[in-house]
Amino acid sequence: MAGIDVDKGKTALLMADFAIVGMGQNPIAQERHTLERAKEVLDAARGSEIFVCYCISHFRPGFPEVSDRDKTRAARRDSGEVLPVEPIDLIHPSVLPQEGEPVIAKHRTSAFSGSAFEMVLRSKNIETLILMGHATSGVILSTVRLAADLDYNLIIVEDGCADRDPEVHQLLMEKVFPRQGTVVNSKEMVEALIALG
Repeated sequence: MAGIDVDKGKTALLMADFAIVGMGQNPIAQERHTLERAKEVLDAARGSEIFVCYCISHFRPGFPEVSDRDKTRAARRDSGEVLPVEPIDLIHPSVLPQEGEPVIAKHRTSAFSGSAFEMVLRSKNIETLILMGHATSGVILSTVRLAADLDYNLIIVEDGCADRDPEVHQLLMEKVFPRQGTVVNSKEMVEALIALG
């Protein structure tokens, strides 16, 4: 597997914003079978004993983490949206976490910003991140940029990600992400994970 360098003791798979609302309702993700491709990678990672973690946008009642200057999140808050108490209840049922796989509530776009994500990675001595999620132009882009600045090795699973704009997804996968990491498809990722034994 040229370009896929995985040390299973120092690698984590991040399942980013696999929300019922979002990934689960995205017609492009449905057409591309993104959830199915992501599940294949998830199963292979678990089979190879790769550390799996999740992040999901979640806020306390009343959205106290949201500033009036944050137009998108403030609109959610002001709409009266009520979130479940547990962040795990937002995750799509086809890719639910198993026991021991942390679900990290995040309050901004990146998995790192306003969350315990980096602390969890440091506690596990993680150096390489495998990324999948929704949206490519949201959590994936923001996490890739910050993770690269923090010197993580990055592997982005192209068909394990989705965006509402296919052209933006393609531009990021072909022009932006290869500058900071390795872009692979789910078949290549599964093969690399199975090879770990």
